[in-house]
Amino acid sequence: MPTLPKGSIHVEHVWKKFRADRTAPLFYDQLLRVRRLAKGTGRSYRWVLKDVSVAVEPGKTLGLIGINGSGKTTLLKIISGTTYQSAGECQAVGRLGALLSVTSGIHPDLTGRENVFLYGAVDRQVKFFSLGMQMRLGFSIAAFLEPDILLVDEVLSVGDANFQQKCLRRIEEVVRQGTTLVYVSHDLTSVEATCQQAVWLADAVVQAAGPTREVTSLYRKSVEQDASLATSNDGVVRMLKSSITGPDGEGVISLEDAEIQLTLNSPEAVEADFYVGISLGTAFPMFITKHHGLFPSGDFEVRCRMHNIPVPKGRYSVWTAMTSFGKWADTPLLPWKPAVSFDAFGPDVLEPPEGVMVAAPLYVGTTWDVE
Repeated sequence: MPTLPKGSIHVEHVWKKFRADRTAPLFYDQLLRVRRLAKGTGRSYRWVLKDVSVAVEPGKTLGLIGINGSGKTTLLKIISGTTYQSAGECQAVGRLGALLSVTSGIHPDLTGRENVFLYGAVDRQVKFFSLGMQMRLGFSIAAFLEPDILLVDEVLSVGDANFQQKCLRRIEEVVRQGTTLVYVSHDLTSVEATCQQAVWLADAVVQAAGPTREVTSLYRKSVEQDASLATSNDGVVRMLKSSITGPDGEGVISLEDAEIQLTLNSPEAVEADFYVGISLGTAFPMFITKHHGLFPSGDFEVRCRMHNIPVPKGRYSVWTAMTSFGKWADTPLLPWKPAVSFDAFGPDVLEPPEGVMVAAPLYVGTTWDVE
């Protein structure tokens, strides 16, 4: 592999496997183990990374996204050198600052001050720190040593909102100074706000790589499809048809009315709450609305007209749910699930100030006056 400049990360055709967990030390399990050994078959291996290639140039930012168990943390550990690949090549050039867990790089029997001196390389043993205090100490050690490469793995969710903003500002500062960032998070909004490029891992392989918003859009579509399949046959009320249209029955436009049309079927008339939400593909909506009323038996239609829909240009999903009382109190009539996806036409998402993460990219029409 050629010599790379400081801050470079080069992962080429990396494979990683782990041996299956050992069984409980029970007599029956030990008999099975003896039988397997007699047959010449030991514990099986599971591939957590398969032929993964990633390249990050100095000073660039990369987000790793995917469901739990997709291999994100394993890849980060290989880059940091805390574990090694089974095959392939990995090179990370320069000084690394790695925050791979809340207490990464922290010795619990030393005080906070002693940890700073050792790894700076508070006078209280870390084992008595709260999770939030450990998070602050760990992030400070990793981010303030001016590394060439900073690796951050799903840890900012531990801190409060003020701390998260400080972390994001510090990350942007070190990136502006030329530090390479690899950021793992399930919070797609923070990935979009922080990273220029993204890699989506699933089933141990790279599903997509490229500009962050393009990759997160593909990931959201996959999450939406998985959620739809998982709940397609659940619930008492069945969704038969769904659509959403903008003005004059055309596409959805920012700050214009949009009408959602749903055809459903219920085995009996029921008094219920019907929820509609708009999301970026995941199960967590940007906003919801609710209608309480009596819904008939058999096939029926629900129309929800949203006024001045506040979404910028992008890809969104309509999610729905139906809950009731009485005998249906413990069973959702219609589970929270995606009903239909749509593209909104309008202004692009605004970029927030440095260190600010937008929780929901809503668009609000404004008029400005400066006197």
